Amino acid sequence: MKLAFSPCGNAEGLFRAALRGLRNFPSRDGVLSGIGSPEVVLSPKLRLTVAAVCLLAGIVAFLMELRAPKPAMAASSIASSSWAPSYTASGDLVAPKDYREWVYLTTGLDMSYTPKAAGMEDHSTFDNIFVNPQAYRSFVATGTWPDKTAIVLEARDAASKGSINKSGHFQSGGVMDLEFHVKDETRFPGKWAFFSYDAASGNAGMIPRKASCYSCHAEHAAVDTTFVQFYPTLLPIAQQKGTLSAPYLSDEKR
Repeated sequence: MKLAFSPCGNAEGLFRAALRGLRNFPSRDGVLSGIGSPEVVLSPKLRLTVAAVCLLAGIVAFLMELRAPKPAMAASSIASSSWAPSYTASGDLVAPKDYREWVYLTTGLDMSYTPKAAGMEDHSTFDNIFVNPQAYRSFVATGTWPDKTAIVLEARDAASKGSINKSGHFQSGGVMDLEFHVKDETRFPGKWAFFSYDAASGNAGMIPRKASCYSCHAEHAAVDTTFVQFYPTLLPIAQQKGTLSAPYLSDEKR
């Protein structure tokens, strides 16, 4: 840590300058010597005193630097840095390629708005959830999502037979599905929009607003149309900040 100033500076030099002005001051107990001479010499005892004072001043300055308040970064400035959504001319979302380097929130197993389709009872899927780092930091500070938030859902197949595994499930194979929940307040009427990744184009097309995902999130999501109730590290923050939605609180009372 770099200190803003050096408390001692040339302390011994300052002492020498001061002592030169005391040439006629009588020496006592051998503490000062050479008062009347052009060159002032500090006795070993006084040198030790100067060193101790400098050391103490340095410690005090260091502690003051540690205790000095650091300027807080506003949530809006946090959210405006780094990643921001971009779109093609046709309105598709340019899918972020590095989303797996974002903040991991949770993983769900076989979670869905509706019951499993017939014939899929024995098939399981993992959903991995990520969010862009600047949005995560803003949520931790405020309990809600800033503009330019992107939440990613990555679906992977669940397998049970493999290597030494005898029970349970593990993620297997490539990405089966990839969806994005993006907050872009000036672009979307409801501030948020859902996108589904298209491997052929490498971008993500917007899911029509009449799809059930929009109404389900609006009617049941814990914070700002997002299912924070399923994100174990963020739900306590929303509870503490008082940002839980009325629909979610109503669901919890049932």
